[in-house]
Amino acid sequence: MDQDEDVAEWLLGGDPAVRWRALRLRGAPAARVERERARVAVEGWGARLLAEQDDDGRWGGGDYSPKWISTTYTLLRLVQLGLPAGHPAALRGCERLWDWRARWRTPETCISGLLIRLTAALGHPAPGLDGMVADLLGQQQDDGGWNCATRTDRAKHGSFHTTVLALEALDAYAGTLDVAGAAQRGREFFLRHRLYRSHRTGAEAIPGSTKLRAFGEWHFDVLRGLELFAGRPDRDGRLGDAIEAIRRQQRSDGRWPVHAPYPGKRFFEPEPRGPSRWITVRATAVLDWWSAA
Repeated sequence: MDQDEDVAEWLLGGDPAVRWRALRLRGAPAARVERERARVAVEGWGARLLAEQDDDGRWGGGDYSPKWISTTYTLLRLVQLGLPAGHPAALRGCERLWDWRARWRTPETCISGLLIRLTAALGHPAPGLDGMVADLLGQQQDDGGWNCATRTDRAKHGSFHTTVLALEALDAYAGTLDVAGAAQRGREFFLRHRLYRSHRTGAEAIPGSTKLRAFGEWHFDVLRGLELFAGRPDRDGRLGDAIEAIRRQQRSDGRWPVHAPYPGKRFFEPEPRGPSRWITVRATAVLDWWSAA
């Protein structure tokens, strides 16, 4: 068995969140991929997170905090794992977040981006979604990025962190508003920075952003940024540095490691330090897209 086949078999021995992605990489029929994805709700990491839901529909006793076991971040993790839309527990969690949102005084753009993504990806029929998306579009900076704090000064430099959250939100949204132009300007913001570099110095803009963490929470990182582009027909050469930053971290056995998570509470750690199926299946998907003819 060659190394690629060995890694592929190793991935298929992992959690359902890994397996459905591995099957998709191998070109399995869509129906088989979706059957495996449905198992996220009943086996492994996804099922463990769902079992932690409080009686009131929240997680961790809170809406946005404590990090990283609150309702917001648990739902974000379930979305990242691939929980299919419409799951009753996830919809209850979304409902709690929209109740919380109704009490906001000044909504922060970064939190709005998270809530839009969760609502859209999990299929919650929130009547205020279009209005929140319209507000997000109105917060875009002149440089194409977004900042967390709501502001009127459009000349401020965009935040890598908030911009990745905003673009993930726009990608998940499938409503009536036209978001394509804003999303394209947001991607151009990253391309001007070669995804992760300072446009002034060329150095890594956010220290540690090339580390491979299992879950990005609200943080930008290179792999998360590349996933905004993967699957699109164009492969912009300005992403080449970021691709190499991922490729350099591949181990000699064809696997990728996972680095220490961001400080905070967790219900459980999905994988120990060392070779990671979760990072490997994500990195492989990005590199396969990049190298495709």
